[in-house]
Amino acid sequence: MNRSPLEYLSDPLPGVDIGNLPGKLIAIEGPDSVGRSTQVQRLRDWIEAHGHAVVHTGMARSALTKEGIRRAKSGHTLGPLTMALFYMADFADRLENVVIPALRAGFVVLTDRYFYSVVARAAARHQDGEWLERVAGFALVPHATFYLRAPVKEVVARVVCSQQQFDYWESGMDVPYGANRYESFVGYQERLMEILDGMGQRFGFIVVDATPSPEVIFGQLRAKIESLLDD
Repeated sequence: MNRSPLEYLSDPLPGVDIGNLPGKLIAIEGPDSVGRSTQVQRLRDWIEAHGHAVVHTGMARSALTKEGIRRAKSGHTLGPLTMALFYMADFADRLENVVIPALRAGFVVLTDRYFYSVVARAAARHQDGEWLERVAGFALVPHATFYLRAPVKEVVARVVCSQQQFDYWESGMDVPYGANRYESFVGYQERLMEILDGMGQRFGFIVVDATPSPEVIFGQLRAKIESLLDD
């Protein structure tokens, strides 16, 4: 993809000016339970300590859609394509009303997942990923997308060690990949990573090995982001 940071992928949001955006947009991607949220919080604290204002966002946090998404997930009432479009609406609303205003004000925007995960999760549920990428043509190109990647067996071990249950949605149980949540979690997460691997090649993800300790992963991210902020 030959687009510069903070350009639209293809189609602009109607009536939204992106002519003067001095901020930085950094996305943290990866499968479920790989440690994204931990790293985003550490990065936020570190970036703020170094004098940069930070806005932190992520999936299903739009005031317009988050309650509807919560209800849909709790009731299992919507099909995979409808859910994907619901998440895409959430992404569009946050982009217009949170991300772009923060970039215009010179903030660093840290996003825990970007539209890539919306597409990948839908494609893992047997939806048309190419079509959904075209739907997401209004997305801005991040300055960097860091893809935290770990083998599925490592992700499973983290879920077990944290004494959490395998989440219904993170296990893809709405389109099950196995007879129970464990089997479906493994199959769904493997498929999700396959899709993210392909997207990473096309969109230029920076792959970060997520198997070491959180401190080591944070050190890798910090070194890469420091040069980006100083640019």
